[in-house]
Order: sequence, then C-alpha cells, then structure tokens
Amino acid sequence: MHVTHLSLADFRNYARADVALAPGAVLFVGRNGQGKTNLVEAIAYAGSAASHRVSSDQALIRFGSESAIVRVRVQHDDRAVVIEVELNRSSPNRAQVNRSPVRLRELPRYFASVIFAPEDLSLVRGDPGGRRAFLDTLVVQRTPRFASVISDYERVVRQRNSLLKSARASRLAADSLSTLDVWDERLVALGTELIVARAELVDAMRPHVARAYSAVAGDDHHTRMSVRLSVDVDIDDDASASPLGDTNDLPENIAERFRSRLADRRREELDRAVTLVGPHRDDLVLELNGLPARGYASHGESWSYALALKLASAEVLRADAVAGDPVLILDDVFAELDEGRRERLADAVGGFEQVLITAAVGADVPERLAATRIGIASGEIVEEG
Repeated sequence: MHVTHLSLADFRNYARADVALAPGAVLFVGRNGQGKTNLVEAIAYAGSAASHRVSSDQALIRFGSESAIVRVRVQHDDRAVVIEVELNRSSPNRAQVNRSPVRLRELPRYFASVIFAPEDLSLVRGDPGGRRAFLDTLVVQRTPRFASVISDYERVVRQRNSLLKSARASRLAADSLSTLDVWDERLVALGTELIVARAELVDAMRPHVARAYSAVAGDDHHTRMSVRLSVDVDIDDDASASPLGDTNDLPENIAERFRSRLADRRREELDRAVTLVGPHRDDLVLELNGLPARGYASHGESWSYALALKLASAEVLRADAVAGDPVLILDDVFAELDEGRRERLADAVGGFEQVLITAAVGADVPERLAATRIGIASGEIVEEG
C-alpha cells in the first residue's frame, strides 16, 4: 500500500497543495515551521480521522476558513482508493471513499499508516493515558469494529460516573443502586472485550519490539511489555510498582474478576463518584533490563523504545493487513539520532513499501532514504527531485 497523491485545501498553513508521491522513501525537507509535518499529519489523518499532535480538529483548519479538505489517493496492487475528509468548524466532519459517504470510524478499513514523531517520547515517559490511547488506536487499525466497542465503552463509563454522582447526592437510593447493577454488566462485557484485544495486541507486538529496539539501539538490552489490569490491582496514575494482572486468561475468567473488583470497590466508587475499575484505568508497562523504562531509561533509551513501539506497530499491521504494508511516517526523527542509529534505522525501515520522512536538514537522513526529495517553504512545494 502506498499513497500516490495528496491534495489539501485550507489545511493547517496550506491554502492549496497537490503533491504526487512515489513508492519507496520520500523525504520532505525544509526549515522548521514551514509545513513539512502538516503534510504527513494530513496523510495520517486520512486513515484515522485523528491528529497525532492535537486533540481538537479546529486547529487543523486554516485560520480564517470554515472548513478544510484532505484528499488522499492510495494504491494497492492494481486497486486505487480515493479517501476524502472534510473538516468543519460549525458542523460535523464528513468522509467519503471513492465518492461514497462513510463514517469517520470506518476509515481504518481503507488506509493504514504508522507515524512516529517527537511527541511519541511520552509513550515511555508520559502518563498511562497516552499508552492506552496508543494501544486502542492500534487495536482499531487491526480490527476496525473495535472503534464501536471503544466508543460504547467510553459512553458506559460516562453514564456510570453520572449515576455514581446521582447515587451519592441521593444518599444511595435503592433505585440508583439497582440501575448501577445494570450498567456494571455492560461495563464488564465491553471492558472484557477490550482487555482481551489489548492483551492479544501486546502478545503480537512483544517480539517485534525486542527486535526493533536492538535494530535501532544496537545494544544488548532486553525489553519487556506487560499490561497492568485494574481488575486485579488498585491502580492510580503513579502506581508504577503495582503487580501485574493476568491477561493470558479466558475472557470469562477476566469478566468474573472484573465483577468481583467492582463489588469490592463500590463503596469507594460511590464516595468518589468515579469508575475505578476497567480498561480506562489500565496501563501498558514497559521495562528495559528489568527496570521500568519510565523513570529509569535515559533520553536516548526512551527515544529508542518509543521508536521500537512504532516500528513494531507497523510490523503487526503488515502481518495482519490484506491491503499490504502500512505507510510508515518518520516525522523529524533522524535529527535525534547519531550516525550509527541513523543507518540502523534505515536498515529497519527499508523493507516497507512506502516511508515518508520529514527533516529540517537533508544531510541528517541517509542517502538511500532521500532519493525522492520534496522541498517545503511557507506552505508551498518549492522543489521536487
């Protein structure tokens, strides 16, 4: 799978842009702040309806405009797909594939990409919420129907939190508690499905992360990935030393532990008016040489670990997808690496059908990844070669 053409209208700093892209490695080069990242952000957005940089789509619409258009033509073998997303300030966003309307959450069915950017250092050093979002994005890319599962689960958590607040305010009225039991079962059903999907994903990623870390770092380090489950332990966002839950279990056993934990913590949930058990409280635990990477890994080790997670994501999607390789995007990566790691990274990504790279200095990127160059300046394509 590769992108053959990108067209933008009023997206970020681009009034208009039309870029033809080739398979293999493509380098977008230009000074910082000129719009290189905006181009690859738009390409990734076409397959996810989400930005890796901001949570609100409003920032993606050019200042002074009411809407923006992202149009991407994707080629797989002899089949071409045109994906178009319209972002609007005052009305819902819309999407279509080959001119037929589709729901935004269906976009991963048609196009997959994996983007690595400096912000991804937070996967190792940041809070659990970022790691949960990373896992869920990849779960949806592997199995698009999980977009609905995750949306339904989040809605149940919101409804349950609202009921907990009402129950606290009404001094634990009997009707509130009986309604809470109904929401508990829905929480357990959807939450267990998500826990199992995340566990299967982590199992699939584990060997790829180990290989990718060694390939990038070139050192004898040992990585380990696990999932800490709130159905087994009490978790707060700083509980880095909590024991790990068992995700290698049957779904019915996980569901039973889920119900039991909800019962054990109901009084605390009523006091705090918040749901304390479920995958929205879990964490992806990353270890390096037996120690938690968060807090112990150096900057270089954290950078290599985050990059390994994204390379492993691409390998997992490559193994699962019927549409071929995902498009791999490396946004401002090479400036952070020494020459040895640059060359090793070039080796690691060389087998992907299309790799899109951004760099402020073209010399930072190994020559074999810079055969196709597209120059960017002030929201304009200034040179191609």
